[in-house]
Amino acid sequence: MTDLAPSFSLRVPDTDSLPRRVCDHCGFVAYENPKIVVGSVVRFEDRILLCRRAIEPGRGRWTIPAGYLELNETPDAGARREAFEEAGARIAISRLLAVYSVPRISQVQLIYRARLTDPAIAPGPESLELKLVRPEEIPWDELAFPSVHWALRHDAEAEAGAPPVPFGNPDGQTGEQMPDGRVMGDDAL
Repeated sequence: MTDLAPSFSLRVPDTDSLPRRVCDHCGFVAYENPKIVVGSVVRFEDRILLCRRAIEPGRGRWTIPAGYLELNETPDAGARREAFEEAGARIAISRLLAVYSVPRISQVQLIYRARLTDPAIAPGPESLELKLVRPEEIPWDELAFPSVHWALRHDAEAEAGAPPVPFGNPDGQTGEQMPDGRVMGDDAL
């Protein structure tokens, strides 16, 4: 028996309509699908938890606790895990706040509303520092990603009484541009 090194070609499989990476030896299709990001806008009393990123993309900028969903994990469990990993935060999820699409980097983001159940927090390895801010203290010009802007604004709408249905991308926005006009690069979330 001869060992064959993996070799893939980009082609449209017989049972598909899109080009896929297909093994030249056995026909295995290596599907590539969007990544799912889970996170939460975490409130404690009248303040919101923000994390200053210790990693790229967006190192040094502020974000909400969020990250990639793991295999065999529910989205709400993933949001709780991310809050704990990034901020040592123990949270209770109240509801799904928004579903955002960022096709440029093949992401679907599920963002929840949550509350901090224990005020003891500490930066994890992906956070330089944490802070609990009142809505009027949000450092809008220092936020890491367009979807963080969206989530914080949608959370404010929810706090003001918007119906409990998930928000989505603002009209015409796909996560390619910050509110100040800066264009996001391929390396940004």
